[in-house]
Amino acid sequence: MSWTARLAELGVTLPPVAAPVAAYVPAVRSGQQVFTSGQLPFVDGALAATGKVGGDVSPEEAKAHARTCALNALAAVDALVGLDSVVRVVKVVGFVASAEGFTGQPAVVNGASELIGEVFGDAGRHARSAVGVAELPLGAPVEVELIVEIGE
Repeated sequence: MSWTARLAELGVTLPPVAAPVAAYVPAVRSGQQVFTSGQLPFVDGALAATGKVGGDVSPEEAKAHARTCALNALAAVDALVGLDSVVRVVKVVGFVASAEGFTGQPAVVNGASELIGEVFGDAGRHARSAVGVAELPLGAPVEVELIVEIGE
């Protein structure tokens, strides 16, 4: 089964590629890998939430936003090389704008990792970083980037 067919089976539609908010491109191919830029939780061109996780944004809401970020990253991969060319997901990096004392970054970034697992199965088993930060662009609560390997 193709990855796009798997998305359809899950009832998931990739969004349009989020427009960059600065001087960069959404994704770059280098050899057999694609690196996405950090993706924010944009929905229909607007940031879905702002604030710090553990403060203005609950961990559960942030987990859902991390899933949205991952969908935006997959859309960037799809636009560049086609999602069905992905052989495996190599790494997920998640940044969480964290209120003082918040230490639940891994659970928040699970929103991205779980989506990747649902779509890619064993090919979605990836290395990961979940990092707490003071601020993210535009006040976003979470940002996610992907590294994927693609076939010939």
